[in-house]
Amino acid sequence: MSETPSWMEKVVTMANEVAAREGCLIYDLEFVGAGKGRTLRVFIDKEDGSISIDDCSNVSKGLNLLLDTDDVIPGGAYNLEVSTPGLERHLKVPWHFKKAVGKKVYIKTSKALESVGVTDKKWKAAKTVEQVLESADDSGVRFVVDDVEIQIPYALIDKAKVVFDFTKGQKK
Repeated sequence: MSETPSWMEKVVTMANEVAAREGCLIYDLEFVGAGKGRTLRVFIDKEDGSISIDDCSNVSKGLNLLLDTDDVIPGGAYNLEVSTPGLERHLKVPWHFKKAVGKKVYIKTSKALESVGVTDKKWKAAKTVEQVLESADDSGVRFVVDDVEIQIPYALIDKAKVVFDFTKGQKK
């Protein structure tokens, strides 16, 4: 894993301060692109998930002012985007997974599930799971599928996201 540049750590600290002042949390932050196409993306959330356009605007204005004043990001011009993580949000850290308990989640692992003790013939060779997340703690996640318990440590997870079910709640 590459080390986080020290300027990015300052950006994270600033973003957390501004978000907290606005009653929000920093869900994730990424710096992408090169040259004139560089973009700092800041994803915000609230404990209850009730993020508004005003929240995004307020965090954007506050963070933009701090970043411009302190000239933290090297290399010239960049764009700042502040938004919610969306319905199909990526899951990267334990608290993301904890908030997704009870929701359908897609997980791609770096090794087959038998490497973490899954013996069921349907699941042991699998490297992906798309099921309702039963639980999550500080060490990993747990699914229960047809009486088969699947526990996956975070270290084995390559990618994960919430899967939004567009049909749920529709009348038949």
